[in-house]
Amino acid sequence: MEAPGYWDDVERSQEGMKELNRLKEEKQKFEDLQGRFEDIETLLEMGYEENDASLIPEIQEELDQFVETFESMRIATLLSGEYDKENAIVTLHAGAGGTESCDWTGMLYRMYGRWADAHGFSVEVLDYLEGEEAGVKSVTFEVQGENAYGYLKSEKGVHRLVRISPFNAAGKRQTSFASCDVMPDIEGDIDVEVNPDDLRIDTYRSSGAGGQHINKTSSAIRITHIPTGIVVQCQNERSQHQNKDKAMQMLKAKLYLLEQQKQAEKLSGIRGEVSDIAWGNQIRSYVLQPYTMVKDHRTSEEISNVDAVLDGKIDPFINAYLKWVNLAPEEDA
Repeated sequence: MEAPGYWDDVERSQEGMKELNRLKEEKQKFEDLQGRFEDIETLLEMGYEENDASLIPEIQEELDQFVETFESMRIATLLSGEYDKENAIVTLHAGAGGTESCDWTGMLYRMYGRWADAHGFSVEVLDYLEGEEAGVKSVTFEVQGENAYGYLKSEKGVHRLVRISPFNAAGKRQTSFASCDVMPDIEGDIDVEVNPDDLRIDTYRSSGAGGQHINKTSSAIRITHIPTGIVVQCQNERSQHQNKDKAMQMLKAKLYLLEQQKQAEKLSGIRGEVSDIAWGNQIRSYVLQPYTMVKDHRTSEEISNVDAVLDGKIDPFINAYLKWVNLAPEEDA
């Protein structure tokens, strides 16, 4: 029989080992970066001593890789929010516009999936509703990996797409909107009181591309918090009971963040509240016609290679947002 507090000690020990391993990885990254810097210095000395211009492309390539790695490590130091290290739960909703907006939502879902893959993160679908003709009407998925929420909190808001519609025979330019909501997957019990009388709990039939464990019985759960209008859904767990537990965890996390927002209007961890999915509220615009440009309206970060962005290359926007949130007040002071 285990002594009192045994499992608490085990849990603390496991957390300590995780932190130790994380610090070892950070130390190794720094040493690798230092070694790359020394390699660049050596190449420069060789180039000068031998007057060898052929080394310039190699030096430039090494320098570009060094700057990219250095910038990535510097940005990681800005992830100091209370829940930045947690997994992220992302919900995408199609705006008004039917098939167009559903297709755009599907494109965003693919974009975040590609970004997660490139960073070694895993993605688990929690709820999925297909569009009637194409794309995705709504999807909730969890991105699992260290600092996933810290990075993806930058994506919270309305995303706007301008393109020639593939669904319009006249080939007219079309504007579509989709909203992105991001919250941390806060493990453990959150100190939030929820009155059962304030909840409406609905069950519905699981459907869509949610994963191998989704069944076709009415085990999916939708919980509506009537006073705030917050709605959470889960269909990916093995049973209705598990879906309800996951949905309640998500609801408590949302209520907790909402209370934080009330106490501190500009709390950096929850900037970018989702508002109406329409004109004037977008955080980022993706323009495919008449020119190609992706622009973040908060940071003014711009990228002309739209295809690369839609293929998951969104780190420049994430990095610009983290600088904007964390460094702007110091620069203004």
